[in-house]
Amino acid sequence: MIRGSGRIRSHHSDPDTVAGSLSPDNLLGMETMVDGEYVETMIVEKPIRSLLASVDDYLMNLSIADALSDEKMNRLTAGNGTDLLNDEED
Repeated sequence: MIRGSGRIRSHHSDPDTVAGSLSPDNLLGMETMVDGEYVETMIVEKPIRSLLASVDDYLMNLSIADALSDEKMNRLTAGNGTDLLNDEED
């Protein structure tokens, strides 16, 4: 059986939020960490078929986490955070 490993490194405006969103979905052999403005996830020693499925799931989750993080950052800077307070009261 062929096995593989990989690293995915991506730049984000709010890497802590993105990494925090991704980490709970990590499977065995996966580790997500923040390195400056980057989120880095290591996937270690998986059969190729499992590795491809893990990467596919991860990339989908990454795109959603990044989009939500960017939306949050845009709302914070555009409204000085007051619009977030108003949303919580609704």
